[in-house]
Amino acid sequence: MQASQILNDMMVAQADIFMALSALALLVIGACLKIRPMQRVAIGGITVLAISLVLVLQQDNSGVAVSLFGEMLIYDRFGVFMKSLVILAAMASILMGVRDLAGHVIGRFEFVILILLAVIGMNIMISADNMLSLYVGLELQSLSLYILAAFNRNSLKSSEAGLKYFILGALSSGILLFGISLVYGYTGSTSFGVIAQTLSAQGGAVPLAMIVAMVFILVGLAFKISAVPFHMWTPDVYEGSPASVTAFFALAPKVAALALIVRVLYGTFDALQADWAQIIYALSMASMVVGAFAGLVQKNIFRLLAYSSIGHMGYALMGVLGGTTESLTATLVYLALYIVMTAGTFAFIISVRKDDVAVTEISDLAGISARSPMVAYGLTAFLFSMSGIPPLAGFFGKFFVFEAALSANYIILSVVGVLTSVVAAYYYLSIIKVMFFDKAPDGKIYEANMNLTSLVAYPALAFTVLYIVFPNWVVYEAQRAALSLY
Repeated sequence: MQASQILNDMMVAQADIFMALSALALLVIGACLKIRPMQRVAIGGITVLAISLVLVLQQDNSGVAVSLFGEMLIYDRFGVFMKSLVILAAMASILMGVRDLAGHVIGRFEFVILILLAVIGMNIMISADNMLSLYVGLELQSLSLYILAAFNRNSLKSSEAGLKYFILGALSSGILLFGISLVYGYTGSTSFGVIAQTLSAQGGAVPLAMIVAMVFILVGLAFKISAVPFHMWTPDVYEGSPASVTAFFALAPKVAALALIVRVLYGTFDALQADWAQIIYALSMASMVVGAFAGLVQKNIFRLLAYSSIGHMGYALMGVLGGTTESLTATLVYLALYIVMTAGTFAFIISVRKDDVAVTEISDLAGISARSPMVAYGLTAFLFSMSGIPPLAGFFGKFFVFEAALSANYIILSVVGVLTSVVAAYYYLSIIKVMFFDKAPDGKIYEANMNLTSLVAYPALAFTVLYIVFPNWVVYEAQRAALSLY
């Protein structure tokens, strides 16, 4: 590559390069200074500002897809849309972790550095145009997340969560690599474009080895979005990790992995749509069913939210099935609304404490409506929204994906989706019942101290409640993002 071409590519990728340089600079500052609690909070604030600047730098109105660094990465509106969701999720997670950053639960400045590094990996995943860049981004994200899960070294559960996630994550990475090796062995290339051209040239005579390779790649990626039956790590990791880390797990990695699934299926394996549609169908249905029914018996609030996120990924996959611009738009809208609802839910839950101890069990929320009514009513709005009750934002998200599934003639899947939504509504409503009607078991009521979490909770609440007033903006941006893939 010529020097001028490299410079041009770097200008296009300036947002990601700026984020990488910010992570390195903050790491050097933290290592050279004797960091105290308030200085850790300051580093967290600087990180949020840096990520905010990245959000501005990456906006692209040209509408032209640009291939960078020898076709390793591609920058387009789809990437901008998905990266924006990841960055917003990272900002929310850092703001929710500020209190723990100043205390003993996290208490080390590396927390925000690891989130930055994970986001860089996710951005590479979203922009990947080659199997090698796909894997590099995936591993950068995964290695950061392994450490974040075990960040609270004083907690046995946190160490266990990190170890479980590492072992299962390494297994899924190995499965993914095996699929990539099969693809390379058949096509002689790791480029998405070359692989797609090779498969298209085969017509209907695609060898079984390529279908097997696609299955292995999908299994590796399904693990990252915790789709059933590759969800086994999710409840334990959500329960054991620090609360703000759990929020990050529930938000950003799922968006990045689902974006990568869309790129791989809609581009690389587009010729195999009849084959991968069966896999996505099974993943979607299993995730919705398990997410709904397994959540019914949960007592720990974070385990319940883990199964809730599994169910939501099932709904999001319904839109992927259609293989059209309209169905993909439905998935992107659903993801955007999911990010807002989940961030707001975690923000309210993390703010509820007793003797500076975070809430862990659903029963811990008993009586919170009397002590902190704003938190109780805000959390109620989010739970109603995730149940799909109109006129809140979650209703529109489910309406779009159900409509996309029906348009693609997936009637049974749509019926299962509606029924599992009803089942899942039970455990959402049970939380509301505990907040408003149950008494605290020991007579001591947890109370909310919003702190900086209010910067996440209240804007998310306003968006969720008022989404019906301006629904077209999100749909418009999602349509532009979906169209860029065609």
